[in-house]
Parts: sequence; structure tokens; C-alpha cells
Amino acid sequence: MPERTRVAVIGAGPAGLLLSHLLARHGIESVVLDSRSREQIETTVRAGVLEQGTVEVLDRTGASDRVLTAGQKHEGIEIRFGDEGHRIDFTGTVGRAVWLYPQHEVLKDLVAARLAAGQDLRFQVTARRVEDAGTDRPRVLAEDAEGDPVEIEADVVVGADGSRGVTREAVTGAHGGYFREYPFAWFGVLCEAPPSAEELIYSNSPNGFALISRRSAGVQRMYFQCDPATDTGAYTEERLWEILQSRVPGTTLREGRIFQRDVLRFRSFVAHEMRRGRVVLVGDAAHTVPPTGAKGMNLAVADVVLLTEALRALLLDRDETLFDAFPATARRRIWKAQHFSWWMTNLLHLQPGASDFDRLRQIGELRTVVESDHGRAHLAEAYTGWPLPAVR
Repeated sequence: MPERTRVAVIGAGPAGLLLSHLLARHGIESVVLDSRSREQIETTVRAGVLEQGTVEVLDRTGASDRVLTAGQKHEGIEIRFGDEGHRIDFTGTVGRAVWLYPQHEVLKDLVAARLAAGQDLRFQVTARRVEDAGTDRPRVLAEDAEGDPVEIEADVVVGADGSRGVTREAVTGAHGGYFREYPFAWFGVLCEAPPSAEELIYSNSPNGFALISRRSAGVQRMYFQCDPATDTGAYTEERLWEILQSRVPGTTLREGRIFQRDVLRFRSFVAHEMRRGRVVLVGDAAHTVPPTGAKGMNLAVADVVLLTEALRALLLDRDETLFDAFPATARRRIWKAQHFSWWMTNLLHLQPGASDFDRLRQIGELRTVVESDHGRAHLAEAYTGWPLPAVR
């Protein structure tokens, strides 16, 4: 006999764990499954720029007690081109800010909070497929770490299992989604060094894009534009510093031992369908964005805030209105974020085969942004995040 729950959540990433946390505040039980171990979830390092709305949700609902104490508040960024830096003052322009708080730290907080609350959170349980999506009793068929079958029947199944999970196929089938792949990637490094700047630097140089970010007082994160096929072992450490320094003229980088390298490909995706019957997608299962606009995890949180209220109305009040409207409502923010991510990416990166006209037009666009109150406000508003609905 299958197990029964109100909401079965596939994926213990930010979206899945936060959803279970918010549902529990309304007394709605859930089961969360993930194929990874707890250690894998908590130690897979991923960057995190959190919008103000995301930070407020994590803090006010008790999902994270460290985001404000361990996270680094940033009230602006620097856009650099033509050997000059131009600060975008978030707080002075739109009265908002962002926080640097890596995703794996968010996950540590969420896992700890959910386990302390008695959440049914099952690690190393792999979902194989979702059945009966079109009914009011969808089922998750899975296997535990020993290979024994697990079957869970729920009122609603939520796919928070990323772009390669089983729920996307269950919802979209052969229809797929809207997709774009960019002709460049980011070569990322983690290094042992003090910060090179007080705020993030987004640099458009004749040699290509670079992002000078931060991780902590002694560990820094930096990226530069590269070919998607680049081998992470293709460069010596000395050469990596030469490339990074050439991309931020006018700023002297503080160097240190590079202990991690990776290549991050640029892809955009929005599923044609975010819901089929009682199975619904959130986060990377429904959409992905290039990292330039720092929207990935923040979009997942926005999905979850909307879906929580829809599930509360559906499961407690038997009102299907918000649940039916969820895909259309969520897509409004998703496509705004897709546009902003595309715009930031094209504003700052060198396009393969770009002509002198293309390059000079791009510089003209950068000047239009940084030399205009309205241009700076547009960037600041989108980067710090559009308002989220209030969380009950």
C-alpha cells in the first residue's frame, strides 16, 4: 500500500525545503525526498546573491537564523568599463539591498530547521517517476538507498528536483519549453585571498567580461568569460590571474592560492507548462536563467511564496482559484527575470564575432544606464528584486 501525505515534494533544494517550511506554518504536512545525502546537499558549494525579498522571507518565517548575521549586506555594485568604475547605489536609488549568502549555507539552515521541526525529510531516496498526474491522487514512485521501492500518494506533488528531474517530464511531456543557449560560459575560481573590492564588480573590458565577487574575509569568488568547451585544467594559476587582471583594468586584484575551478554554462529555459493536474513545478524544474542577473534561487523562492498560498487555499479551504492561476501568475515574474538576465548578459559580455559597431553600441548602452538616474534605478530595482507577496 502506498504511503499517504498531503504534499509530496521531490527535491531538497531551496525551493523544496522552503515550501515544506511554509506549508508547516499552515499545518499542512509534507514529505520531502532527495536522491542526495545530507552531506552532499550541505557541501555542494554554489554562489548566492539574495534579493531583499528572499532575505525577508527566510528571516521572518524562521527559515534561517544566520542569513542576517553571517550574510554580507551589499547596498550597491560597480559596473566597470572604459577603465572606469560606476557605482550603482541600490539603497540610495530604490531603498533596497542584496545579501551575499551562499546557497549551501541557506540549505544548511533549512535542513536544520526542518529536521528540528520533525519534517519527514528523506535523503538518498530517488524518485523514478510520477504517475496519475491528472487525478486528485498523484503518486511518486521511488527507491531508497538499498533499492527498496517507495510509493507515496499525495493530494499534490511538487517537483523541485531541478532541470534534470523526473517531474518536469511528468508535467511537460514532449512539449518541453522555451530554450536559449548562450555562446559563452563563466570560468569560476575560488581563491584564498582578502577581498579585492568592497562591493561586486561587473566588468565589461575589451578582453571580455569578469565578475569580482566575495565569499568571506579570506576566500573570494571570481569569474571570467570563456568558451563553453574550456577545460578547467587548461590554465596555470599564474595565467588565471593574468586573465582576471586583464578583465578589470583600473582595479588591482589581491591574489592568493586558487583551490577550486569550474566552468558554468549559460542557458535559459522556461517550461511550456508548470502544472499538470495536481503535479506542479517550481524552481529550476520550471525555469533556469544565466547567472549574470543573480535570479536563480530568488526565482525559486518567489515560486514557493506563490505556491504556498495556492496550496493553503486548495487544501484547507477547498478553493482551487489560486492553484489554477499559479502558472500564469508565476510566469509574470519569471519572464521579467528572464529579460533582466538576458539584458545584463548582453550588456556586459563580448559576443563572438561582434563588429566595432557592435562594441561601440554596447558602450553607448552602458553609458545610457550609468549616466541616467532612471537607468541606474532600472538596474537597481531589478537586481534587488521586485516585491514579493506577503507571507502568512
